[in-house]
Amino acid sequence: MAASTRIEGIDKLAGRERYIDDLDIPGCWWGMTKRSPVPRGTIREIRFGPGVDWSEFVVVDHRDIPGPNQVRLIELDQPVLASEYVRHVHEPVVLIAHPSRAMCRRAIREIEIIVDPEPAALDFRVPPAPEQIQHGPDNVLSHLTITKGDAERALRDAPHIIEGVYETGAQEHVYLETQGMAAWEEDGTIVVKGSMQCPYYVLNALTHALARDEKHVRVVQAPTGGGFGGKEDFPSVIALHAALLALKAGRPVKIIYDRAEDMACTTKRHPALVRHRTGVDSDGRLLAQQIEMTIDGGAYVTLSPVVLSRGIIHAGGPYACDNVSIVGRAVFTNAVPFGAFRGFGAPQSQFAGERHMDRIARTLGIDPAELRRRNLIRDGQTTSTSQTINDGTDRVAVLDTAIRLADAEKNQQEDRAFNASHPYLRRGTGIACIYHGGGFTGSGEVHLASRLHVAALPDGRVEVRTATTEIGQGMLTIFTDIAADRLGLDRSRVTIADADTARVPNSGPTVASRTAMVVGKLVEDACDDLRRTLGLDPVARGGAVTDAIDNWYRTHPDREPVGRAQYRQPPGIHWDDETYRGDAYGTFAWAAYAARVEVDLRTFQTRVLGFQTVQEIGKVLNETLARGQIAGGVVQAIGWALLEECVWRDGAMANAQLTNYIIPTAADVPPIGVHFLENPYPHGARGAKGIGELPMDGPAPAIANAVADALGVEPDTIPLTPERLMELMTHARA
Repeated sequence: MAASTRIEGIDKLAGRERYIDDLDIPGCWWGMTKRSPVPRGTIREIRFGPGVDWSEFVVVDHRDIPGPNQVRLIELDQPVLASEYVRHVHEPVVLIAHPSRAMCRRAIREIEIIVDPEPAALDFRVPPAPEQIQHGPDNVLSHLTITKGDAERALRDAPHIIEGVYETGAQEHVYLETQGMAAWEEDGTIVVKGSMQCPYYVLNALTHALARDEKHVRVVQAPTGGGFGGKEDFPSVIALHAALLALKAGRPVKIIYDRAEDMACTTKRHPALVRHRTGVDSDGRLLAQQIEMTIDGGAYVTLSPVVLSRGIIHAGGPYACDNVSIVGRAVFTNAVPFGAFRGFGAPQSQFAGERHMDRIARTLGIDPAELRRRNLIRDGQTTSTSQTINDGTDRVAVLDTAIRLADAEKNQQEDRAFNASHPYLRRGTGIACIYHGGGFTGSGEVHLASRLHVAALPDGRVEVRTATTEIGQGMLTIFTDIAADRLGLDRSRVTIADADTARVPNSGPTVASRTAMVVGKLVEDACDDLRRTLGLDPVARGGAVTDAIDNWYRTHPDREPVGRAQYRQPPGIHWDDETYRGDAYGTFAWAAYAARVEVDLRTFQTRVLGFQTVQEIGKVLNETLARGQIAGGVVQAIGWALLEECVWRDGAMANAQLTNYIIPTAADVPPIGVHFLENPYPHGARGAKGIGELPMDGPAPAIANAVADALGVEPDTIPLTPERLMELMTHARA
């Protein structure tokens, strides 16, 4: 099927899309948040200054929470509002609301939170001092291990052992639209509408903290200007704040963060430290992998356990190795909590893995591409979790296609001549091989038990009812096309319901590269069930479906025909959550990346000259959208690799402004070649695999490997800013 026009594209392009800050809600007040000034301590006093008339304001603190003072997510450790104790800078303590946004801003400055400070743990890379410990014996909030074979014994017997330490920094989401929520009460039901990825996460948080059942809480997604994981868990916090203010004020309240508050107070990508100790034979074949991964969880659990889980599962890379030991730890600090970000854990661990493969190649004098060819998983071999791969993908062909399209061998010859003659510019080429599991890990999709409905409407259209959200990735278009194709209808006869928990079933969160593959398959299954409900033959399409809908409403005018689907795990999937062994994902997508860079030795600035990607993502459902996803992920990863540095001061982001947090512009983005090798996955919608996170995993190590090729150094920490590269070169020369 030819790629179709993006459904909401024209409205966004023309500026007609109405985001939460654009919505005019009659009688709505503005809400704002007063936060902790220190990373850790006991709240001694809250002072309300004399500069405003506080009788004009609604003020909310922890005593106004009807239910438990807990944000419901993986754990119940994070308070909705701090009561006696704060664990990070910017932790919310007091909420205010007023008809005037300007008065709110003025009043916030008149509130002072007095905290008796205590020693804060601010560096996840070093063991905490006794006075910094706030959880267990060592502040470790999650500890996971993967064991395969006998890595210790294999390392003792290995002819060569190569070690490396790699570090990745935090990354700000910089979604187009900042966090925002509005709340009001309607006939005894609290309604929350706003920018979010996961409406049912927000619903669960509201029912818990407000002590209400689901019948008296309704969550509606507004058009959402990007998420990248940043609107997975945090919207539950701001939704609770808006709801508490609305309930106390007795009127609608809207909270919209400005960019500085959003950057300072919301979650970021987890910083990570990864250690590799690898045993190889003289041909470079992997004999043993010993990997330790530590991530900074920040002050509360949020989603750190699942980020750590995905990180260690992907840490061994797309390679065959019989002896593997991987240890992962997520550590509490008194930083602002870290959360989900595109790839959540896999970009961090695979950056380390792909840098380490180049270190092995240079140590042994083997071409980096040839080293990867010798070790890439073939069908019948197993991953680090002992999952047998039998998907028919030629992973060596994926790599070789990227190298060929990038003219990598020719470029390397030209670059050597260029580097020998140019006084201060150096060029190099780097590659990376990547894989990414689609959907939730192991039994996660079974636990979610996602549901989706497709209803036939009286006017002959069909409506897809799903809690999966459009956040810029093209879900509306993809689901419309899947349903239209399955039923043989023109796409104008398909509509997607608003993500409103009062109308749509829980299809699971819009995360983990699961939208097209997992939930799209539910669209197909629900369409098939709708046919059965209408009494149609399983292959009936087009006019037969339309006629059956017309006939249904003539004979059942008061009853709506609905097709239903619930997730069914593909056969042969076995996963053990206790041992972390087995089939981590139903399938993996595979990719290779080739980057060419130029480094200026006067300024130590790195410029990406060209970039090629080859993706095996099953069946490509919409090539235009797929290319956009891949290219966008590459740009985001270029920023993470070279530019986007979160500067920390006392656990807070010191550069929380877009004037000094640098993201790529058009001048920083090279021509990006995007190519696909299709191998349809039988359990994904029309053969699709996950796509959204794969392009975040590979560009950073490919770029760092290219810098290493250009300069002969080991750039093992990102972002590789000019300052960091200058320091690295200074040490190398010394």
